[in-house]
Amino acid sequence: MTKIADRILEIADKKSEAFLRSKTEEFDFSRHSKTETKELARRMRTMMKAADGVGLSANQVGLPYRMFVAQVPTSDGHMKFYAVFNPTLSKFSKDMDLTEEGCLSVPQTFGPVDRHYQVTLEGYNADGKKIKIKAWGLLARVFQHEMDHLDGKLFVDKAKELHKIEFEKP
Repeated sequence: MTKIADRILEIADKKSEAFLRSKTEEFDFSRHSKTETKELARRMRTMMKAADGVGLSANQVGLPYRMFVAQVPTSDGHMKFYAVFNPTLSKFSKDMDLTEEGCLSVPQTFGPVDRHYQVTLEGYNADGKKIKIKAWGLLARVFQHEMDHLDGKLFVDKAKELHKIEFEKP
């Protein structure tokens, strides 16, 4: 397996931006053991949580794979984790939702992005088993944001108005 980066790639670095803007390749389960696949998902989850993110695509950590992780709260307040390999979006609602987004690869930059309110995502879990998830609201937004990453697109390309918010470092 290609080595995971020790940090999340950011567009401030031109080489990183070029990589982030490249389309990812299908994840080949036959070239990776289940242990490696699960370890990849675990390490990406750890990086995402350390950065206070809700989603992280493989290309954001220097891997060319069509894979992402996401973790969002459920309606009862518990956190639900997703690791999705070779995802595709198969259904989209007509209803759109214009909501503020940010990105771990574009720090301290935010802007409203119009996304489908509901989507159906298909792909594979870390065991290589086929999955299908109907998502709405925040989860649908995160899925669409991460799918854009896998296609080499960034939220700044879709945002209506970008603005910076400086955060103090703890």
